[in-house]
Amino acid sequence: MTDQTQFVATPSVDLSRKPFDVALISAASAAQGQIDFALTGLVGPVPDAMKYATAGGKGLRAFLAIETARLHGFHAGQSSFAAGAIEALHAYSLVHDDLPCMDDDDMRRGQPTVHKKWDEVTAVLAGDALQALAFQLVHFTGCPAEARSNLSVTLAIAAGARGMVGGQAMDIAAETADDPLTLDQIMALQTGKTGALITWSAMVGPRMAGRNIDPLGKYGDCLGLAFQIADDVLDIEGDAAEVGKAVGKDAAAGKATFVSLLGLQGAKNRAAELVAEACDALSGYGGDAETLKDAARFVIARRK
Repeated sequence: MTDQTQFVATPSVDLSRKPFDVALISAASAAQGQIDFALTGLVGPVPDAMKYATAGGKGLRAFLAIETARLHGFHAGQSSFAAGAIEALHAYSLVHDDLPCMDDDDMRRGQPTVHKKWDEVTAVLAGDALQALAFQLVHFTGCPAEARSNLSVTLAIAAGARGMVGGQAMDIAAETADDPLTLDQIMALQTGKTGALITWSAMVGPRMAGRNIDPLGKYGDCLGLAFQIADDVLDIEGDAAEVGKAVGKDAAAGKATFVSLLGLQGAKNRAAELVAEACDALSGYGGDAETLKDAARFVIARRK
């Protein structure tokens, strides 16, 4: 048996800041390249479903990993492994979240969900394999061994019961609870379900460099909440064809959301405040952080 190790990307020593749209596309491509290379030679429904599940996303988490690494002196050839890892882990969460036993969604990114295109067994296994792949990829991040270990451990925490899975469990429990969640409870839920992986992505750079994670941790926390508020707004205002998945489900289910508790305009205002806080957290990086600020603005302006 031959070990599948890593795709050695041609390093780019250009660490100059790029416009957000260029950096986003480049990061998504780099992350997908790592995932596709890791699956080279595998055939069958599970690897096919893994590639399908990771294709077509915005690549925001990959962008955050690569851009914050650039901010700390690492080129994309070094950080693309962490970018591929977080996109693989995020895709796993979506594949499982779409299952009938969870959110029961038929569409994702404008395409049939994995369990609809294949079947539930394939979806479960593809999700499991994507989660494992994330930790395979993060191991090869181009930084000192101690930093790689820190990335791996913190990714596990962000993905698990203290992070994303914990938030998902709270979300499912809320569907059958006697009383709707309060604003504080929703914030705690979303800090795990959506925010944990976004915040981890934003801290890739300082963790690779062994530097202070607090500024980018604050940025990631604000960005994650703003992202979820924007999702809640899209669930009300969005068009299913443009969003790429069903809309109006939260309102139909009577779920408490940022919109139901703050009102539509109140939710938009709070998202804008969070973006301002996220940008303020980057003040120590000067003009070199403008692309990250543009990413924060994009999060609440997007239509899908």
